Amino acid sequence: MLTTDETGLNRAADILRDGGLVAFPTETVYGLGADACNGLAVARIFQAKGRPSFNPLIVHVATLEMAQGIAVFDDTALRLASAFWPGPLTLVLPLRPEAGLSPLVTAGLPTIGLRLPDSETAQRLLATFNGPVAAPSANPSGKISPTTARHVADGLSGKINAILDAGPCAVGLESTIIGFDPAPVLLRPGGLPVEAVKACLGSPLMAHEPNETPSAPGQLSSHYAPTAPLRLNAKTKKAGELKLGFGPDDQADLNLSPTGDLVEAAANLFTHLHALDAKGAPIAVAPIPNKGLGIAINDRLKRAAAPRP
Repeated sequence: MLTTDETGLNRAADILRDGGLVAFPTETVYGLGADACNGLAVARIFQAKGRPSFNPLIVHVATLEMAQGIAVFDDTALRLASAFWPGPLTLVLPLRPEAGLSPLVTAGLPTIGLRLPDSETAQRLLATFNGPVAAPSANPSGKISPTTARHVADGLSGKINAILDAGPCAVGLESTIIGFDPAPVLLRPGGLPVEAVKACLGSPLMAHEPNETPSAPGQLSSHYAPTAPLRLNAKTKKAGELKLGFGPDDQADLNLSPTGDLVEAAANLFTHLHALDAKGAPIAVAPIPNKGLGIAINDRLKRAAAPRP
C-alpha cells in the first residue's frame, strides 16, 4: 500500500515504467494501471483480473493534448472533452496509428477509449508518469467494482505490485462512455448523467446496438456481480434475503440513500454491495428511479443480476 505523497507517487510511477501494475484511485472507481505502450505490462492486467482479451481497456491521460496525440478528435468530441474533462466521461475515438499503444489495449479495434480523470491523486500520478496509462477497474473481472483500497486488496492481493490509497472514490460509478459512429452514441451510462451530455450536444444520443464483441468496457451482459444472487426491483425482502434499500425503506439492511439522492446512491452502490455480499446471503434491491445517475445505477444492477457465464 502506497501513500499519496510525493514519495508514494514517484514509487508508483517507477513501477509503471518498469512494466508493473499499480491500482490507483479516480473519482469513479479504483483503476488497475499499466503503461499503455508496454504490451507485456498490459497483458499483466488481463492476467491479474482474469479479463477476456476481447474486452478493450480505457486509457487515462494527463492532458487533452496527450489525448489528441493518441486519437483523432472531431469538433463534437472536442466539445465534449472541453465541457466534461477532467471528469467521468470516456470518449471512444479513432486511434492514431503512430500513437504507440499496445494492440492489447484496443482488443484489435481501430478505436481507443480515452479519459482524463477528475481525481487529484490520479492526475498527479499521470503527470509524474508522463504517459498514457491503461486502467480498467481494479477488481477480478466481472465482480463488484472497487471504490476503496481495501476492496482492491481483497480482490487482487498478490497479483499486483502496489495500491495507491487515497480513500473512497467520490462518484462511485464507472465513467459514461460515448462513441462516434459517426454520430454520438451512448456505449455505457456512468458517472456523468446522460442528460448533461445531451444538453452539451444539443441533440439526442444514438442507442448502442449490443453484439457479442464489446466496443467499449462494461458491455458484457454479466458484470459487476457479487457472489450472492441479486433480485431487482424488490419492494419487500423475502426470508433469508438482505435488502439494499433506496429512499425511506424500513426493511433495508443498507440504504443507498435514505433521502432518495441519486448522487449519494451512486457513490454508495459498490461499497454497499461489497458489504452485503460479505454476509453470504441473497440480496434484494429496491427499485431505483431510471433517470439521471439512476440510469447508470440500474445498468450496473441489471448486469450484476444477469445469469453468470
